Amino acid sequence: MSADPRDEIMAAALGAMRQSRRAFLQTVAVVGGSLVVGFHLAGPARAAPAAAKGGQPWSSNAFIRIAPSGAVTLVVPYVEMGQGAYTSQAQLLAEELDVGMDQVTVEHAPPDPKRYSHPVYGDQITGGSASLPGSWATLRQAGADTRALLVAAACKRWSAQPADCSTGQGQVIHANGRRLGYGELVATAATLPASTDKAPLKPLADYKIVGHSVKRVDTPAKVNGTAKFGIDALPEGVRFAAVRATPVFGGRVAGVDQAPALAVRGVRQVVVLDDLVAVVADNTWAARKGMAALDIRWNEGANASLDTAALVAQCDAALEREGVVAVKVGDVAKARAAKGYEATFRQPMLAHATMEPINCTAHVTRDRCEVWVGCQVLGRAQQRAAEASGLPLDKVVVHNHLLGGGFGRRLEADYVTQAVRIAKHVDAPVKVTWSREEDIQQDYFRYHNHSRVWVDTDRAGMPVSFHHRVVGPAIMVVFLPIFFKDGVDYDAVNGAAGPYDFPNALVDYVRQEPPEGLHVGNWRGVGHTRNVFVVESVIDDLAQRAGIDPLEYRRRLLGKSPRSLAVLELAADKAGWGRKLGSGQGMGLSLQEGFGSFLATVAQVRVAQDGKLKVERVVCAIDCGVAVNPDIVKAQRT
Repeated sequence: MSADPRDEIMAAALGAMRQSRRAFLQTVAVVGGSLVVGFHLAGPARAAPAAAKGGQPWSSNAFIRIAPSGAVTLVVPYVEMGQGAYTSQAQLLAEELDVGMDQVTVEHAPPDPKRYSHPVYGDQITGGSASLPGSWATLRQAGADTRALLVAAACKRWSAQPADCSTGQGQVIHANGRRLGYGELVATAATLPASTDKAPLKPLADYKIVGHSVKRVDTPAKVNGTAKFGIDALPEGVRFAAVRATPVFGGRVAGVDQAPALAVRGVRQVVVLDDLVAVVADNTWAARKGMAALDIRWNEGANASLDTAALVAQCDAALEREGVVAVKVGDVAKARAAKGYEATFRQPMLAHATMEPINCTAHVTRDRCEVWVGCQVLGRAQQRAAEASGLPLDKVVVHNHLLGGGFGRRLEADYVTQAVRIAKHVDAPVKVTWSREEDIQQDYFRYHNHSRVWVDTDRAGMPVSFHHRVVGPAIMVVFLPIFFKDGVDYDAVNGAAGPYDFPNALVDYVRQEPPEGLHVGNWRGVGHTRNVFVVESVIDDLAQRAGIDPLEYRRRLLGKSPRSLAVLELAADKAGWGRKLGSGQGMGLSLQEGFGSFLATVAQVRVAQDGKLKVERVVCAIDCGVAVNPDIVKAQRT
């Protein structure tokens, strides 16, 4: 297993699927006057119920729709949450289909895990930095194959040969100057069988859209206010709810006097459930005023006396236990010296605090449940709504919208469950919007993560053994079991060995779960947000102890990682590493590998007279392979 086992699992799974030799385009048909081409994004065809056309297996999970006007719509199982996914997906298609970016519109697919399940994760999910890697090969191929199909359609119309045709800006062009727009070829293309041979892709050197900065497709609507986020949903007759759930994990409502809230103008009703209270009103302001007027009595339960110190103590105790081996190189025990370096790191529990407040609008009737939300896991949202409403899955409709930031928080669907539970008591659609205080208190937290690192060095101060013990919960055992194996949560240990060539290395994992009722989940860069800080802090300590420049120290540890060394050198050069700085100023650097990318960062920091630190400049160098849209890479860096 590599130093980053999660990355290895992902790469192996995607690589295996890309080797499929089965027919790539799965469906070709005219629907509503448009040519619809179906294919399986990020994987081979899979057995599924028969399609309407010819009884052939229907295994598509992504679709290209070409209207008679020539407009192209790409329907993908991913959602846009600010990361630029729709733009990069559109670029991949536009490049190989030979259309302009202004001709492509991207839509997210409706909830249907059976059809739109991610090929690696096994669920309809947007997360784990998997959208673009998963579609890099297959979406370009779909564009090339569809282009070849349209060329074949034009050749049928002209009685011509493909060798005499070229394409550009959504047209097939014959050598004699004749032209047909893609939209004009819809009907003919639908009569042709999908080729079992994959069309050749363009050489990367010929790409004019992929690898170039283009305007994001979601920007105009976000600027002019027409973009619809979950919080913008306003179904007819909607009411608005403020909510307060138990402030102690596992607590229950002991009692509440509803009269003060009902006296507030605009308040319609108070919904009291076993673990929460909601105030429903004609507008959000009235709902919040009504909530503020309530005096809720809570039965705080078994966790009433639990505090942060107790949680930290539990994780500290876990550091003393031997963990399950996650990464092993050489023999750390044989290399260990009587006296070596040891450091303990305690990282606190953190909330997501997404930009768009947590919200969900739900309408539950006797035979139907309708949900409006922005969610990273549409299938799970539908399933949770069905469970909460007591209705079968086919009676639940989920309208998904743009997400105002996810960071892992919207990988959960607890707020969908909550909204549906409240809506069951309201005779109208109800929009439940959390306050920021509620958001922080009721989050799916990044739990306390503790680490202990032991390093033994040679006489020159260079590591001969590196042992990192990681303590934390096993989020993947429930969320994505593919990343939990033999007792190791591979997300928790991702990046824990760093990118360095340690002759002997060991990462072991001690599973430490939070108390029941305290929810934990994925948080931004997942394993790397915890482990890179630990590893890089240790490397800096070791360099200082050895009296070696931190840049040079890292250079000596990167013999087998030329891409890491390259970004390290580039960042150091652009930052002016080694130049003389003013009084109270200094530089620090860090290095990491993850999700197929290599990143080095140099920070220039000044210590003010009051002792506070001010970051004056940050220089980042990243090697992510082909940058589909360099502007999006730059935006994510900041």
